[in-house]
Amino acid sequence: MVAAGASGADDYSTGATRANDVLHLIRPGPLQLAALPPLSLYVHLPWCLRKCPYCDFNSHEWRDAGGGDFPEQRYLDALIADLDAALPLVWGRQVHTIFIGGGTPSLFSPAAIDRLLGDLRARLKLAPDCEITLEANPGTFERDRFRAYRAAGVTRLSVGVQSFNDDHLKALGRVHDGAQAIAAVEEAASAFDTFNLDLMYALPGQTLAQLDADLTKALTLAPPHLSVYHLTIEPNTYFAKFPPAVPEDDDAYAMLDRLTERTAEQGFARYEVSAYAKDGHRCAHNLNYWQFGDYLGIGAGAHSKLSFAHRIVRQVRLRDPRRYMDGALAGAAVAKSDDVPIADLPFEFMLNALRLKDGFTLAQFGERTGLATTAIQRGLEEAEKKGLVARDLRHVWPTEHGLDFLNDLQTLFLPSP
Repeated sequence: MVAAGASGADDYSTGATRANDVLHLIRPGPLQLAALPPLSLYVHLPWCLRKCPYCDFNSHEWRDAGGGDFPEQRYLDALIADLDAALPLVWGRQVHTIFIGGGTPSLFSPAAIDRLLGDLRARLKLAPDCEITLEANPGTFERDRFRAYRAAGVTRLSVGVQSFNDDHLKALGRVHDGAQAIAAVEEAASAFDTFNLDLMYALPGQTLAQLDADLTKALTLAPPHLSVYHLTIEPNTYFAKFPPAVPEDDDAYAMLDRLTERTAEQGFARYEVSAYAKDGHRCAHNLNYWQFGDYLGIGAGAHSKLSFAHRIVRQVRLRDPRRYMDGALAGAAVAKSDDVPIADLPFEFMLNALRLKDGFTLAQFGERTGLATTAIQRGLEEAEKKGLVARDLRHVWPTEHGLDFLNDLQTLFLPSP
């Protein structure tokens, strides 16, 4: 969710000034939003033990943090300075979810997460049932560490297992092995009422039988939520320069079919293209993204999408962690802040909402974009002809065919050149 880069020094000083100019944001503009959507907070902790060869997120090996020591406290100082500067943009709004992502946030000590959440509570109006998710990797696991995160106020853990097969973990550049993955998930299950387990499929050299073995192990550990991602070769990654041999498309589709079939047998519902959950365990934070809710992003390279009465604004923080810390502590963490053009809003909404198996209501499209449904009518008609969506008078949802060919479906709503 936090993959974009930042601009140069001139951009961030200009962007920060404009981002914090509340008068600019509340002046009359092209949209008329009747109400603001729910607000979430994303906190980016950018360091990992090692950069994975498939990862295109803004993550950095911690040994590159500079100065020798891990800059935990200085980075926390920067996060809070960043939030303090952004508060006028969200003043008075309730925060429904918090997601602490990375990088590998579990590199940060429980004491640091406790301090962070205390500082957030002191500044933000959190919903009574605020979901607070922390991403954790088995390579940073030690006994009782996850319980300490729970004591600090984290309510949901997301464990980045990816595979239980040692050969596949090595091919993916992961720092843990299968035994560490099992121990980490067992600890998460004992410490949290709800948690997520991340798996990947279509891995280098993976067979359907090996995917089955991974899934069997995952289901045996009884997570209430599974996120399952197809390995994709992203630009500007090690795998893009040195592509591994991965399963053919037909084999990858067979793996996805097996995942969907076996999770359904165990009581999971596929509620989003990559997410499977048991009743009561859907990820509220990600649902807010996919329903085109608002989110304030703080941290190196973090993105924000914020609605105001007459405009919707996107922001990007400085990408490099050292530059981000310097900028945030100087009151200038924002690299770029721009109004979303009206012509882009239909695509931006559909890019998210069509990931959901239940789709969206036409009323929700109007509420979240300020536009009439005529803005998406042509795309809906074409998608329906191709069997990619179904709809009634109030509701639109992707078909199974649409979920399988989601990129083709979303492309139908790109703005005209």
